Amino acid sequence: MTTLIQAEIPDQLAEQAQRLVERGWAPNVESIVTESLRRYLESHQESLTEQFLRDDVEWGIKGDD
Repeated sequence: MTTLIQAEIPDQLAEQAQRLVERGWAPNVESIVTESLRRYLESHQESLTEQFLRDDVEWGIKGDD
């Protein structure tokens, strides 16, 4: 299953991605975007989890209902 996402990116990034494709480093720009998003999410997962835990603890202490 896949989801279509439309995004605006700076021209310079689009050009760099296209050059990587032309040089054979990636099959297409979509694969670069997918891999970039995967790496970003993996690298930020720990900090997101930590923030969710902090928010839960703060809510438990303060009881902001």
